[in-house]
Amino acid sequence: MIRHRLFVLAALGWLSLPVQAALSPEQKRSLPPPVGRPVDFAKDIQPLLQNSCAQCHGRGKDKGGFRIDTRETFLQGGDAGPGAVAGRSADSLVIELVSGLDPDNLMPQKGRRLTAEQVGLLRGWIDQGLPWPKEITFARQPIENLRPQQPPIPPASRQAGEHPVDRLLQPYYERHKVGKAPPVEDRLFARRVYLDVIGLLPPPEELEAFARERAPDKRERLVHRLLANNHRYAEHWLSFWNDLLRNDYKGTGYIDGGRKQITAWLYRALATNQPYDRMVAQLINPPPEAEGFLKGIVWRGAVNSSQTPAMQAAQNLSQVFMGVNLKCASCHDSFINDYTLADTYALANVFSDEPLELFQCDKPTGIKAETRFFYPGFGVISASAKRPERLRQLSEIITSKDNGRLSRTVVNRLWARFFGRGLVEPVDEMDGPAWHPDLLNWLAEDLVAHGYNLKHTIATILTSRAYQRPAVPGGEGPEAHYVFHGPLVRRLTAEQFRDALTSLTGAGYAQPAAQVDWLAGQPESVRQTLLRQAAPLVVSEATEVPTNHWLTWFGRELSLTGRIERAAAVVAASDVFTVFVNGQAVGGSRKAKEPAHLDLHKHLREGINQVVLQIGAKPGAEAIKGKDGKKAAPPPKLLPKGFAGFFEIQAGGRTVSFHADDAWRYATGNEDTKPDLSRTAAWAAVPESAGGGPAAGLDARAVAAAIFQRSEMGRVRAAWVAADPLAMALGRPNREQVCTVRPTQATTLQALELTNGGTLAAVLRAGAEKLLANHPTGNRRLVEVIFQRGLGRPATAGEIALAAPLVGEPVRAEGIEDLLWSVAMLPEFQLIY
Repeated sequence: MIRHRLFVLAALGWLSLPVQAALSPEQKRSLPPPVGRPVDFAKDIQPLLQNSCAQCHGRGKDKGGFRIDTRETFLQGGDAGPGAVAGRSADSLVIELVSGLDPDNLMPQKGRRLTAEQVGLLRGWIDQGLPWPKEITFARQPIENLRPQQPPIPPASRQAGEHPVDRLLQPYYERHKVGKAPPVEDRLFARRVYLDVIGLLPPPEELEAFARERAPDKRERLVHRLLANNHRYAEHWLSFWNDLLRNDYKGTGYIDGGRKQITAWLYRALATNQPYDRMVAQLINPPPEAEGFLKGIVWRGAVNSSQTPAMQAAQNLSQVFMGVNLKCASCHDSFINDYTLADTYALANVFSDEPLELFQCDKPTGIKAETRFFYPGFGVISASAKRPERLRQLSEIITSKDNGRLSRTVVNRLWARFFGRGLVEPVDEMDGPAWHPDLLNWLAEDLVAHGYNLKHTIATILTSRAYQRPAVPGGEGPEAHYVFHGPLVRRLTAEQFRDALTSLTGAGYAQPAAQVDWLAGQPESVRQTLLRQAAPLVVSEATEVPTNHWLTWFGRELSLTGRIERAAAVVAASDVFTVFVNGQAVGGSRKAKEPAHLDLHKHLREGINQVVLQIGAKPGAEAIKGKDGKKAAPPPKLLPKGFAGFFEIQAGGRTVSFHADDAWRYATGNEDTKPDLSRTAAWAAVPESAGGGPAAGLDARAVAAAIFQRSEMGRVRAAWVAADPLAMALGRPNREQVCTVRPTQATTLQALELTNGGTLAAVLRAGAEKLLANHPTGNRRLVEVIFQRGLGRPATAGEIALAAPLVGEPVRAEGIEDLLWSVAMLPEFQLIY
């Protein structure tokens, strides 16, 4: 995308202009002809000058006295005379130099020469009078968005309404002749806001209820209700922050300790809505659970000096929190901005255990780096201080309210997330101007005034009329020509697409790749319910029945009516354990105190069922009988033995649940033969003290978190697992580098994966089987279910006429799979309008 600010892609530009030597008539005739069409400066000439000239003649540089800051300086030229003659390209010095007809006077002297087509563009532009929009300049620009500024808000009006965002935008609309647009209809708004806040499609029943509601504030209440769902919010935004913070579940460095995950810390920060300045402070001056961001990746083998951990920390921190790209300035003074090699090394020195020497293009310079922040006037970092103190000082500088860049960078990222384009674009060039500076400043200052509460800023943006405007198609064009009309049409992210498939089919991932405190951010009532379900049941040697046996059993009976639809359990025990259902082992754990997830579905039956936990393990014969005639040690006087667990069964349309309570009985023994629950004499009632005594080392919070997680099993979201081929094809990065913006253009790889990929095929196959089990007959009803889940609307008569025969009657799994694929390929499914 072309920008009016300077991007220099070439490594070398034009050098100082040599003494003019006019071309001969014969040489002029051999010049590439000028293009025969109108030349657009922004599209045709600006990138050419950026790539080939600006390094030496722009951004304050004037080799040979020649500057290309503006049309006037371009015409004026330098020491060798005027750069160009308007209307006479063949007589212009610039054309003489770029043509290459005089080998002794060639520009650029190093790097790639201009092609004949590019020379023709320059000739055509000069012959057409050198049209040059005044807003485009190659001069050095002032640093923007650095200090706090509180702009005034225009008064409320009938056109703008009451919302501050809309009041700030109204003069912009009038200035740019942007017409008033009605807000999108309810279903479209709900789908947009569900996906933006929690990353999921709206459930059909919730969508219908929202569409029926008539309260005037229902959109605001929906936004706040979704933001209050801390778990779903954290799951969705985990991907956004994982991209920024290079956090993943597998990849380079994790196996050999050269990289550290921060998932548990990040989830807790998001689920509890930790203030953003505190998040940043903990990432810069981290506790152990958050130190993975600064650690970066310890690459194996020989590593370029620009990729040492300290340099990575400097690059990543500046890009993520300050919107500054220091990667070029990690090898040499930057060609794309004004940052120097010394700036980068000075920041990297904060993170280094030893003073750093500057390496230019991986070659030592012998110059020792300073220790400082790259913007002066924000505070001092003591070079003599120990590393922890330096980190503390830097975290205070970055999170100081005097640093207006921190709040503006994150606000800009949020705006870009919801609208498809930032207030400052690109989002990692925050030194540049915003297309609406007052709006950026107001949102940033409002964030600070509300304690860096990111949810507050999200709600502020999503409740504005600007967010509710109809989506507009995105276009490639110069930043100077961009005019805001509303959100751009956006593609679902890789995670949103996969989660939408789960909503559509019921087939998600089996389990998460990371364990976190799932209770973090849960409402108090939910936490208390989960902790009550996780309360341990423990017997000890103080009870009347002796417990100095190898094995302890807990058992209970339950009666079920109807078909067993689903049955799962979460169990943790004080020792290794096995769960038996109707005499058959269904699973357990070889690790004491670690919660295990069990599927009991295949082992239960209608009628009376027996559930028994065996805790402990019988030792080998030698340990019992002794070796070489020596008397073996007797069974130990056991520490308290017990378990915590929650069982939930769906049978006959009803849900039966139970946990470790006094309905269980227990027995002890030294043999593997389990006592029969029907022989009550072999079992003792659990004493009253069992529910309130020692916990036998069981962590009720960990069990409660596992119980919560149980409800997600089989429907785990894409943010919780490593990227599969489908996710990678849809743009999920490998996170070995900071990723602030994912690619939005469709690719051949995506087309191949969506049409022939094994990952998508497996998901649709599993989903078809689930849908078939629940809808074995009634193809029209099944079509309606799929359309309501996937598209949030009923199928039309024409769609039913096409889809019902495809599904078949009786319903076929293959037909369901084909319909699922057809719906998933619709723009209506894949795009956010």
